[in-house]
Amino acid sequence: MELSRRGALLVPLAAAMAGSGGSARAQAPAVRIGVLSDMSGPYRDISGPNCVVLARQAVQDFGAAARGLHVEILQADHQNKPDVGVNVARQWFDRDGVDAILEVNNSAIAMAINGLAREKNKVHLNSGAASAELTGAACSPNMVHWTTDTWANAQSTGGALARAGAKRWFLITADYAFGHSVQREVTRVVQAAGGQVVGGAVYPFPQTTDFSSFLVSAAAARPDVVGFCNAGTDMINCVKQAQEFGLAGRRIRAAAMIGFIVDVHTLGLPSAQGLTLTESFYWDLNDRTRALHGRLRGKMANNHAVNSVQAQAYGAAFHYLRAVEALGAARAKASGLEAVEAMKRLPTDDDAHGAGSVRADGRKLHPTHLFEVKAPAESRGPWDYLKPIATTPAEQAFRPLAEGNCPFVKA
Repeated sequence: MELSRRGALLVPLAAAMAGSGGSARAQAPAVRIGVLSDMSGPYRDISGPNCVVLARQAVQDFGAAARGLHVEILQADHQNKPDVGVNVARQWFDRDGVDAILEVNNSAIAMAINGLAREKNKVHLNSGAASAELTGAACSPNMVHWTTDTWANAQSTGGALARAGAKRWFLITADYAFGHSVQREVTRVVQAAGGQVVGGAVYPFPQTTDFSSFLVSAAAARPDVVGFCNAGTDMINCVKQAQEFGLAGRRIRAAAMIGFIVDVHTLGLPSAQGLTLTESFYWDLNDRTRALHGRLRGKMANNHAVNSVQAQAYGAAFHYLRAVEALGAARAKASGLEAVEAMKRLPTDDDAHGAGSVRADGRKLHPTHLFEVKAPAESRGPWDYLKPIATTPAEQAFRPLAEGNCPFVKA
């Protein structure tokens, strides 16, 4: 199947220099990054076209053209189907000269891309899939995981609420790799904090839109918290329907185990107020995040603010370009493994996350932030939706290296 049938688009971002003064640079090979995402399904607003926008911004902010790098961005829709995602990736690697695949916001597809990138000696820059298995049993030396994963989100959201007294949990889980990974991690954290999971429901993904029966079961279990082990449209529908069933009136708290500012925007503050969620990026955290937010004003689809998945695409692309520059484009293209090793050696620093590092198993380390959605009266204006509850420092936010059991790492 041709990529054009799925809306793939080649976007040149830095033209090769012309003229005698720039001839050496003009001969440098083009570095190609393919953004493989959900462009039309339930995760479109979380990632999708705006991850392409953030990849472009990373190239611009890095100053690729001025540094003599010719960078091109491709995009395609994986449709949340592993066979489609793998076919796109294979065609990109074999036919279209793609050096790195960015984003891949579906854990099942990401695990398959991990194997393919390793086989082809390419780079997998995962900024979208949340399964902690990507730096565990399914890890690859050709992959960097920039996403705040299921272990980290459970640690931040589940751990904080359980320690604050929310001991009884009911979990509603999407039936695929990501959902089950979230459920496992939340259960672990809640139990470690002295709580218990008193019930749960697993639903078919992505076929389910009516969550009423699961919410009725949740209410009957009388939990302190209903945790939504899903994301995107599914999480939004759960929150809306939970409000309709009056869970908040029964003093049952709603927790999005994977939630984003764009979800809050879609819900509206009257529906979302009180919801807890973890993000690794918020536009109003500090001067650097506000500056990045300002540079993107007018560029984002639907005038959305940047969420953490999109910010992670920015950070991953930016740091990959730093590694490419350090190695030289030809060498980086010849060996994805060397490019990833360079990413691990070099310190990270970008306007989305500040200073940080990439660990031996490919895990990007950065702080995570637990937020509560503001009440309408607390908001000062557009996209002023979140108030911080707690920050987990980078060295505590992610699963310890020794516990991941990544096959190629000796902890």
